[in-house]
Amino acid sequence: MKVLHLITGAETGGSRKHVITLLEQFAQEEAVLALMQEGPFAEEARAKGIRTVVFTQSSRYDLSILKKLVQFIQSEKFTILHTHGPRANLFGIYLKKKTGIRWVTTVHSDPSLDFVKSGVKGKVFTALSMYAVKRMDSYFAVSERFKQNLMNLGIEGHKIHTVYNGIHFTKETAQPIPRTEWGLTDEDFVMTMVARLHPIKGHTVVFDAMQKMEAAKRPHLLLVGDGPIKQELEQEVEKRQLNSHVHFLGFRSDVDQIYAASNLALLASYSESFPLALLEAANQHVPIVTTDVGGVKELVEEGKTGWIVPVGDPSAYAEALRQAMNRQAEGQLVAMGEILYQYASSHYSLEQLEQQTRALYTKLAARQK
Repeated sequence: MKVLHLITGAETGGSRKHVITLLEQFAQEEAVLALMQEGPFAEEARAKGIRTVVFTQSSRYDLSILKKLVQFIQSEKFTILHTHGPRANLFGIYLKKKTGIRWVTTVHSDPSLDFVKSGVKGKVFTALSMYAVKRMDSYFAVSERFKQNLMNLGIEGHKIHTVYNGIHFTKETAQPIPRTEWGLTDEDFVMTMVARLHPIKGHTVVFDAMQKMEAAKRPHLLLVGDGPIKQELEQEVEKRQLNSHVHFLGFRSDVDQIYAASNLALLASYSESFPLALLEAANQHVPIVTTDVGGVKELVEEGKTGWIVPVGDPSAYAEALRQAMNRQAEGQLVAMGEILYQYASSHYSLEQLEQQTRALYTKLAARQK
């Protein structure tokens, strides 16, 4: 069995983390990473000891790499193609047709929402993405809820396998970054949101929630990540007069240390599968406020390890933030983070991710013989 993972290589969020974390569990002769561009993704993968091959595109519309990928699959005798993301999925149609390779995907987001706010071009890409998603041999769903979402798209249930995301949980928390780096003090209530700057992530919902809170008691928000709507989000912060309370940190490799310096972790997405960012928060014993997306209800217990609010509801989000701040004032918030860590570390380990992924690979490889 030999698996080729294909992803663009431009990713900065959870999908990149997922792929690198997963491939670290496999030997180089078992799994290879193929990217479509050089950059931080490729550098990180190589630093982790993952065999990484880049098939450079002159633009995202450059299809010349398809023949090179076909030759690579055939010469290296790969048995399974594992794609991640819309572009890789679309390329998978051609690669499957030309090589007969078994094809599986991990769907990291709702394919019907990947190109929101992209105009006519976005509608075309969405249609192509949906076409590709329905043509694979098998699927990884990272929560039972997301398995149901795939079935709602018309995919047969027996092709979908629920395999929860996993991370390496540490026994000790990270060394927190001094809050003085952001001009904050130990008395400030600090929230961290790790998410690419994209409309699907719901940043403005959090901004609206903060605006609804009393100015003198308003928490501080650390935004970790980069993306296509950074300038737009900066303007939204300016419009709401939240400049002194919203801090754009950009892409960071020290997320654990940032979480360790925080009181609360946030997710406000309109759609997710099972966010790795929340597992990273749990590893640092930080409770969570999240929208009701993907498999979050399988991780967060309302009022015990965090709060779950309706999607796109700033008022409900603001109330959850107030409750979290009250728990902090009562000295109870830290205990919520401890309970979250104990649950997450026993249910979402790297070991279960590797074992269940390998089991499906073996099953798919057997079908090819």
